[in-house]
Order: sequence, then structure tokens, then C-alpha cells
Amino acid sequence: MSGFPTFRTTSLLSAALLLTLGATATACGPDKGDAGRPDSSPAGAAAVPAALASQKLNWQPCTAPSTAQGGGAAPGKLPDGTAWECATMKAPLDYAKPAGDTIDLAMIRAKAESGGKRTGSLVFNFGGPGASGVATLPGYTPARTLRSHYDLVSFDPRGVGNSAGVRCLSDKEIDAQRAETHDLAGAAEQNKRTAAACAKHSGKVLPHIGTESAARDMDLMRQVLGDARLNYFGMSYGTELGGVYAHLFPKHVGRTVLDAVVDPTQDAVQESLGQAKGFQLALDNYLAHCVKTPGSCPYRSPEDGRRRIVGLLAKTAKQPLPTKSGRKLTKEQAVIGIVATLYSKEAWPALSVSLADAEQGSGDNLLMLADDYMGRDTKGRYDTMQSANAAVNCADTKQRLTTKEVQARLPEFRKASPVFGELTATGLLGCQGWPVTGTSDNPEVSAPGAAPIVVIGNAGDPATPVAGARKMAEKLGKGVGVLLTVKGEGHGTYGVNPCATKAVNGHLLDGKVPANGTVCS
Repeated sequence: MSGFPTFRTTSLLSAALLLTLGATATACGPDKGDAGRPDSSPAGAAAVPAALASQKLNWQPCTAPSTAQGGGAAPGKLPDGTAWECATMKAPLDYAKPAGDTIDLAMIRAKAESGGKRTGSLVFNFGGPGASGVATLPGYTPARTLRSHYDLVSFDPRGVGNSAGVRCLSDKEIDAQRAETHDLAGAAEQNKRTAAACAKHSGKVLPHIGTESAARDMDLMRQVLGDARLNYFGMSYGTELGGVYAHLFPKHVGRTVLDAVVDPTQDAVQESLGQAKGFQLALDNYLAHCVKTPGSCPYRSPEDGRRRIVGLLAKTAKQPLPTKSGRKLTKEQAVIGIVATLYSKEAWPALSVSLADAEQGSGDNLLMLADDYMGRDTKGRYDTMQSANAAVNCADTKQRLTTKEVQARLPEFRKASPVFGELTATGLLGCQGWPVTGTSDNPEVSAPGAAPIVVIGNAGDPATPVAGARKMAEKLGKGVGVLLTVKGEGHGTYGVNPCATKAVNGHLLDGKVPANGTVCS
């Protein structure tokens, strides 16, 4: 691997554990090779043709998710017997030319409970960027309470899963890439080769994968679903998407919740450095908790744990650990396996077992965790998460860091986190050689005139530090951004923290906006 996967939000670790890593793959300094590359910005977007805005969706019982979506079984019926339904919606490939080519966007829904007070549709985005909403929504059980008022709806954003999913490397090529270890120069060259493969296999859609285009897709979805306003629940990167939507369509904002919020004011270096610190804090919190549970913790003290984890990674860097599959656990994959368990306290016991096994010379558990995080199934097949993540991140900015610039930053990142700093910094090279120029600024989320938007930050969130929620609430504007802070652990609060869950339900179901500045312990 050339560094951290650059996930800004959410995938699933097992059926119920929501994960995400929020580092953007962007940075400072112009890429000298941008001249002549297509631009991802849909600037000058024109009105969508009436034929698209009035299209009728052909809802059918859902089949099993495709490999591109992450695979698995077809979603079962809900407890009241309601079946999940799937459809495809046509959207312009290029919103600057909305009467031109179209792409199909995969969607899923569960109709509102019969006999309830139906408010409309509630659209979910689970983050990434790159997470399949079609595959994720059926397993997101906290949302089922909301069926008393809403059709639950999600979708594969453009470039993801079954929505013109971006493909770059073959499964075997991804495995080979993950097994490699490079210095910064080697990582940059590896990223350039990957970018060339993305251009070869998905070049037509790459200029049109950015967040602004996805936000326009959601407004088209609102119209097709028959809603005057978009009721929306965004998590992690889905909060950035929601903020961009509110800026573009403030009068169309309905009841909206943004949970585990991306800071819209930070550049890539600031965001990645914040994540290095955030994951280190989460690891330290795990260790403090671990040593209080004798018998299941492999460490005598937090200091002992930090020392031994750093030592384990140094040893693995020199000699990757064997696994029963014949594949090796590299240092990079070990770090990703650790990351995968820090999104939720419920995964901490798995981390204890995995680290203990690694100290005994087995890389099986950490590699399994890293595989799940990277979208690899047990047959060695990958979903589109990695490639879509790169496509969105690199389309959303013109900024690129050079190898020299990252090298200069390494001491700062290593100081921020002896475990996660180096790999987080290396991830800043993720857009080297990308064939699309992208847009240049931080996402614009100011939304004067929009309805109130509930913005939730969690003090112990490793991927989207709580300060990002404060910044998002400020940038949305006075009377729009309503800040709710949770003093807890993990990435995301709905369905986890009772106080936050009650506030979200009150807003979405009854239109009750919590007081700005509310704190949940």
C-alpha cells in the first residue's frame, strides 16, 4: 500500500459495525501536469430535462448486492413484512450538458409503515466517499424507527457500486499492491500507475464524479421521489455532501441531520494531521479501557501497550507476518487492521485478540480486519470503495502534494502519532498523476435561507474530530447550523448515544429542533 486508504467516511465492518477513515487524498501545491486535463466541476449546470425530472422508477424486489457493492445476501424483509425494493434512476453524466449522456444510479427503499404519518422520503448517505448505500441501508437497523414517518431511501452515488462504479486495478493487482511496501517516491509512482489504470477503465465518468455532481443527483432524486424538500441523513463524508447540497439548494432543504461531521474549512494536510491525532487518541482510549479489564487485555499498562504496538509494527515492517492464506501481513496492513477497530468501542475486544495473536506471530486477524476495511471478500474480490474513494477525493480538488512536500511533513505526522502518522502522511500522495484536474477550493456549505440542519460531533471520534462539527455549523450559517456535541467514543452517534438518538428522532419525526449548543454525555 502507498499509505492510508483515503476514506472520508463509511463502510461496514461485519453486519453492524459502521466504519470510516476520513483523510482526503488532496493537499497543497499545484500539479504541474494539469494542463489539458478534464475538469470535474459541473460549473454552469443547466436545468435538468423534464423527462429526467419526471421519470417513473420501476421498483422491484432487491436481489443480492453485486461484488461492486460489496456482495452478500439479498436483504430480508423487515419485521412487519415489508420488502426492500430496488430501482435505477437516470441522471445526466455531465450536469453542464444535462440533455446529453446519462448514467444509471442504483437506489433502494423500504416504504413507510402503513397507518403511520408519512412525511416523505428520507435519503441516507453513509459516507466514504465510496460506500454503497444500496448494500448498507438494510443493515442499518437504527433507521427503522424512522419508518413511522418516512420511506427509507439510499443509493450508490455516482462512481460507486452499481452506479457507473469506478474500476481501476484487477483484484489480483490490488492484492499485489497491498503486499508491497514503498518509500515515498515509490508510493508516488505506484499511485501514478493506479491513476493510469483508472483512466483506462473508467475515463468517461472520472470528470463527473465530484461531490457537487452527487449533490445535484440528490436534488434530481428528490424530484423523482415526489418530495418538495429533501429530508436527508448524512454520515461522515455524507455530511460534506449534505452541506454542499444545502449550499446549492437551500430552499429545498428539509429535515436534515449530519452525523460525524467533516470539517469544511480544512485542507488535506490539516485534515490528515487531525486524523492521525484522532486515531492516536482513540488508540490511547482503547488502551486505558483495556488495562481495566484483566484477563482479556494483553497489556499491563497503557504505556506498555503503546510501546509494544510500536515495536510490533517495527518488527512487521522488517518481516511481514505469515497468515494461513499464504498472504503476508505488512506493517501498512497491520495499521489498517488496527484502524478498522477504532470506529466503535464494540470492536475493541477484537483489537485485543488481534494484537495478541500478532505478537505470537500470526497476522490472520489483523489482515482479515484490513481486508474487510478495504472491501475485499473471502474470495479475493474487491468492491469499488477504494477506486470510487480516490475518484471523488481527486475530483474535488486541484491541490496535490509533491513527494518533497510530504517528506518535509513526516516529522510532524510522526510526532502526532507514532502508530498512524507516517501512513497518514503517505496517503497525501493519493492523487499523484490523476487524469482529472478537479476543483480547487474547500467545499462551499453556506446555506442562507435553508431550514435548520442538526450537526452532530462526537468528542472521541477518531476519523472526523469534533471540531469539524463546530466549523460545519458555523459555515452553514446562523439559524441553519444547529450544533449538538456528544461526549463519547466512536464514529457516529445515532443509535449509539441515547441522548443524541432522542434528539435526532425528535427532529426527523416531530420537527423539533434541539437547542444550538446542546451537549450529550
